[in-house]
Amino acid sequence: MENFRKVRTSEEEMPLPFLDLSPDVVEMKVKEGSKIRNLMNFAMAQMELKGSRQIIFSGCGRAITKTITCVEIMKRKLGGLHQVTKVRYKTVLEVWENQDLLPDSPAQNLTVHKNVPSICILLSRDPLDPNQMGYQPPEPQQGLGKAGQDTSGSSTKGLKRPLPPSHEELLPKKLQVQVPDSLRGSGTTTGQ
Repeated sequence: MENFRKVRTSEEEMPLPFLDLSPDVVEMKVKEGSKIRNLMNFAMAQMELKGSRQIIFSGCGRAITKTITCVEIMKRKLGGLHQVTKVRYKTVLEVWENQDLLPDSPAQNLTVHKNVPSICILLSRDPLDPNQMGYQPPEPQQGLGKAGQDTSGSSTKGLKRPLPPSHEELLPKKLQVQVPDSLRGSGTTTGQ
């Protein structure tokens, strides 16, 4: 393949794997080079300002990690979102062109069909069917109750997770060795 150069890449278009989508559903197609900040700004504007009830994040290949990151950020910022995750394979076509051609020979292209993993994640403000594969219920919300008191029971304000134990709590306690009275008085020790 050292004599070939990639000329073109195209993905096959596949229908979304979800049934009963709302008409205002927004689909975010995450690519390998997408900026998370730009994706999240647009997605948050759709969900908060325009009042969309559902949003779909989809990505394939190397963009899967970025797709999951966007979903987790959205769940933390909005809270109370139901989730359905679908994993599948997508066919990607790559066209490679031969670079070492003789002057009179015709151009030789090589077409490669790759099956790459793909993920589609539906986030919804409305309840979804909990019996379908890939369903995750909303995470329990930890927030402030009446008069600004923390309802989660911890005293850390604004933190979702409790703080780790302090340095002193992590240190092991001194090891205390108890010597039987019979060995204390004899003055002799045995090496067992």
